Amino acid sequence: MKIFYKLPVLFLLFIPVSLSAQKSWSLEECIKYAWDNNLIVKQKEISVYQSKNNVLQSKMDYIPSVNASLSHSMNWGRSVNMQDLEIIENKLSQSTSASLNASIDIFEGLKKTNTVKSKKVLEEMSELEVTRIKNQLSLQISKGYLEVMLAKEILQTAKQNLVSIEEQVARTGKLVDAGSVAYSSLLEMKSQLAAERVQVVSAQNQVRSALLNLKQLLDLSNDTNFEIETPDLGVMISEFHGESVDNLYTRSKDLPEIKSASLNFRNSQLLLSIAKGSSYPSISFSAGYGTYYSDQREELIMDQFNDNRNPSVTFGLRIPIFNNWQTNTSIKNARLGVRSAEIDVRTAEQTLYKEIQQANNDALAYFEKYKAGIDNVKSMEESFRYVQQKFEIGILNATDYTVAKTNLFKAMSELSQAKYQFVFQLKILDYYKGLPITL
Repeated sequence: MKIFYKLPVLFLLFIPVSLSAQKSWSLEECIKYAWDNNLIVKQKEISVYQSKNNVLQSKMDYIPSVNASLSHSMNWGRSVNMQDLEIIENKLSQSTSASLNASIDIFEGLKKTNTVKSKKVLEEMSELEVTRIKNQLSLQISKGYLEVMLAKEILQTAKQNLVSIEEQVARTGKLVDAGSVAYSSLLEMKSQLAAERVQVVSAQNQVRSALLNLKQLLDLSNDTNFEIETPDLGVMISEFHGESVDNLYTRSKDLPEIKSASLNFRNSQLLLSIAKGSSYPSISFSAGYGTYYSDQREELIMDQFNDNRNPSVTFGLRIPIFNNWQTNTSIKNARLGVRSAEIDVRTAEQTLYKEIQQANNDALAYFEKYKAGIDNVKSMEESFRYVQQKFEIGILNATDYTVAKTNLFKAMSELSQAKYQFVFQLKILDYYKGLPITL
């Protein structure tokens, strides 16, 4: 019984160990997990396998088609014996026939050749779509990851402010007891303390909200014990004067959006060739072998099968003359498809160039905002120290102290926001450079 009494104690001892051993997720691990488990990615990967099957099928269309048939018939009443054309009156007659046929298109306007090429292009496009979805996930998760880090940093600042206000409330209480400051100052400081506690609660809620958003991006269950690493972003930030937009654009030509548009243009050209192929004559070849057995003859079955052999070889030429204008309509629409796909390529390139321009401009703007924020925080800290000293000796009232404290917190929060916005813009620029997104 003593052993069982000790078990809860031992269990409690192991709880801190397990909690301290909780693994924090890095950004790279979050992205890898999303790539492996996201349902949209899995759906697109199925499309890749379907495309591969279509490529294989288009290649198999070169192989001759082979068909076999076997039939057995029973007739009552009046019928004709196909062996000697004798009329059979009111008698059961049975016959068996068997045949084997093979056929192949020798020439059909290169439609099969162009179809194989088209299916291969569509396969590559489906693979690029998987890459595009993964890239989008990477950017979304990076944004969500940095939002969690930002929320945690603001929470840390709010907690530090709360501690500072608590200390100041205690100090003000002593000054009130000593008669150095009015009691109203203590009341104002307590009001500020309450406001700081609300600020901490709000910051905690923001952390939970940001973590929930990131968990949803990862499709994690609600009961998953989830935490992230918080790397030092300071080492990533250096002097930034903007990137060369033209250089970024050149490096980003391999992005799935551009390559997919180019492949779609190539596929539209192949579809035009396929449509034109329908206007050419086609040549086909077929070979067959058949035999026949009837119970109206006295020969044995195998003898009849041997005597009734009917091998055949056929060459066919099909010349399209008029099919209600369908071929011409298909060719015209295919030509329009080529023009449309060409415009899509130019549109994708223009869109990419504008996005790079905007991303580079935003990065530069956030960096300037970040630098200005550093100077602003330094100024606010110096101003607050001056206000705090004057407040502690009773020269300034609590209202001035509260305003200075609030302004300092606002400046620190804005600096944090500018820092994380700038880092995220750097990740976007890395994406356009073709670099993996890491922290």
